[in-house]
Amino acid sequence: MAKTGQDKNTKNKAKHSKLMAQKKNKKKAEVALRKERLKEIIQQSKNQKE
Repeated sequence: MAKTGQDKNTKNKAKHSKLMAQKKNKKKAEVALRKERLKEIIQQSKNQKE
């Protein structure tokens, strides 16, 4: 017999998707921040050489 009422696992799947999206966005932000910092350091070193 099929279970009546709320679907199984929908809350957990939604929560998991939300958390994984947060993790992915955090990682992407960290990579972008690192890239920006490296650009600044390279720019500063070029300015000092000139």
